[in-house]
Amino acid sequence: MSELSAHLLVSGRVQGVGFRFTTQQKANEIGVVGWVKNNPDGRVEIEVEGDVESVYTFIDAIKAGPSPSAKVEDVDIDVSEEITGYRSFKITN
Repeated sequence: MSELSAHLLVSGRVQGVGFRFTTQQKANEIGVVGWVKNNPDGRVEIEVEGDVESVYTFIDAIKAGPSPSAKVEDVDIDVSEEITGYRSFKITN
């Protein structure tokens, strides 16, 4: 099975609305690994790895806004075949 990684920077109302927690829940539900963190500039940063279909399913979920209180305005996405080998999906800050 082919693996993929993606780096996402999510803009909008994404801090203080449970975005990281619901992102972690969605990652565990889909079966991808990596991390999510708040950035000082108000965006949320995500690194995710998994099989190709799961990574794109996760990206679609992030674009839709995993938290009902969040309002995703933009998602910058950088996809790569370089895999770090995370074992779980963590909230890093």
